[in-house]
Amino acid sequence: MKRSPRSALLLAALLLPLLHLPAPAAGRSSGTGRGPSKGRPGKSAPAARRARGAGGGRAEIPYRTGSPYLGAIAVNAESGQTVFEDNADAQCYPASIVKLMGLLLVQEKIERKEIGLQDPVTATAEACRIGGSQVYLREHEAFPVEEILYALMVKSANDAAVALAIHVAGSTGEFVRMMQQRAETLGMKSTRFHTVHGLPPAEGQEPDITTPRDLVLLARELLKHPAILRYTSTRSRTFRDGQFGMSNHNTLLAAFPGCDGLKTGYFRRGGYSLVATAERGGNRFIAVVAGAKEKKAGHGKAREILSRAFGSVTPRPSPTATPPPSIIAQPPAIPPERAGKGPGRGRMLLLLAVAVGLGWAVYRFVQTQIRAPRPPRGMFGR
Repeated sequence: MKRSPRSALLLAALLLPLLHLPAPAAGRSSGTGRGPSKGRPGKSAPAARRARGAGGGRAEIPYRTGSPYLGAIAVNAESGQTVFEDNADAQCYPASIVKLMGLLLVQEKIERKEIGLQDPVTATAEACRIGGSQVYLREHEAFPVEEILYALMVKSANDAAVALAIHVAGSTGEFVRMMQQRAETLGMKSTRFHTVHGLPPAEGQEPDITTPRDLVLLARELLKHPAILRYTSTRSRTFRDGQFGMSNHNTLLAAFPGCDGLKTGYFRRGGYSLVATAERGGNRFIAVVAGAKEKKAGHGKAREILSRAFGSVTPRPSPTATPPPSIIAQPPAIPPERAGKGPGRGRMLLLLAVAVGLGWAVYRFVQTQIRAPRPPRGMFGR
């Protein structure tokens, strides 16, 4: 029995409300833009929200990357003289490099005795919800400031960044205000901080923005506090009494002799960025490479820029080196074994006193004999 087209359309209209379309796929990770890999279980809804940091999706921000990089600069750390630059004022996303400003603020407070390295930092619920790179802090768990700083610089832990910010300033918002204020005092005119960790912004939020030139200013200020190099130069370390391993993402620590910092940063739309510093032969340079599409290319360019910088200067003597001999000839020193055999100063004075005394006695005797009366004539005959 054939149905007319009109009756077929009527039947379809009646059945359409009964059909259930499949639910849309869960939001993709902001880090790679890919869904769960095959063979790996997908995250639950609460876990996915925690991975996004503050709940909800990510804001749509433009890509700021280039090949081999978006912008780069290198300077002499002591004088600030620029030895290389290429698009150094390009606006970029610093990502985890924002943690360097957090390190500076904390180190300055440590030196002012406002906080101590062994002060306990207690993880809050807010810190435990942060995704991305982390050391998986648990709520109410406490670690010394020093351990949190290692987690911040070696693992680039976002949960450590939030816990430390709340410990220092009471809230992440207040800590961000302190970060921005310090950036302005350093002359970082093109920098705008919005987070303490550098993660991509959630919907309705703004991304952190800076430039390679501004990051050099931050690096130079950090290097005025040599104590920070203990964190930035550490290639690997454990956390939570050895239960959790941490590895530094700065490949130049192993590939470039003299490199002892400072920090890497990455998320997909910002590319790979690196602030690197090294010291050789009494000279120190800082190189910033921002917005590289590939990590190998970006870090390779940083290594190349630093090599050229060191090749352009003459090594300086180390401050602890033995000073050159004086031009004025000095009398030879008496060897210890001979010096002990000669008369001492006290003995020499005693001998001199005796000689003077004997001379005076002889002199008086002679004077006495000259002035004595002569005997009368004839007393002894002729």
